[in-house]
Amino acid sequence: MATADVKCRRQVDPKIYSSNISAWRSIYAKEGLRGVFFGWGPTFVGYSFQGAGKYGFYESFKYLYGERLFPNMNKTAVFLGASASAEFLADLALCPFEAIKVRMQTSLPPFAGSLREGWTKVVEKEGIAGLYKGLYPLWGRQIPYTMVKFATFETTVAYIYKTLGKPKESYGKLQQTGVSFLGGYIAGIGCAVISHPADVMVSKLNSDRKGMMWRFCYPVLTTPNS
Repeated sequence: MATADVKCRRQVDPKIYSSNISAWRSIYAKEGLRGVFFGWGPTFVGYSFQGAGKYGFYESFKYLYGERLFPNMNKTAVFLGASASAEFLADLALCPFEAIKVRMQTSLPPFAGSLREGWTKVVEKEGIAGLYKGLYPLWGRQIPYTMVKFATFETTVAYIYKTLGKPKESYGKLQQTGVSFLGGYIAGIGCAVISHPADVMVSKLNSDRKGMMWRFCYPVLTTPNS
């Protein structure tokens, strides 16, 4: 959460802080601990919904594509298709909360002090559509991210067990957890690389810093702050 706050601010204004450390120091000095964790409400709610949808839909689509519709399809293709489909739907739940979070974290003074206040402001000024203005770049960030994450994780874990020479069931819970952690770590590196450009766009499109970035990206759909 603290890292996300700094990340969003630096993506919108690269000159605002010289480093993450200086950013945390500056925010803490001016706003206290609350400032470091500002925006936790929409983050918690949004990613809870998104996580539940992503993992739940992934297993459903993996079974649908791999077992029912395309039983002979390459497994990696099934992982990619299932993860893309799952993330597409999960982001519909995430997008409104991500929009509010980014506005809260990048606006000076803050766009809103809470999730409820931010939601009310956006809907009153722009309608429900205002909560989804960043949906396309969000898909551009999250769908490739999730495709790389699941496909790389599944492939890496399978490769590790193949290299070890024994089936997964022959190892204890602790050993299986270690393999999963290693697969997740490798997948995470790929995710970070492929999703970063779109992540910058999500922050900029949802930024409300003095209204300038909004008017630059959406000159027709937005109006200056009153």
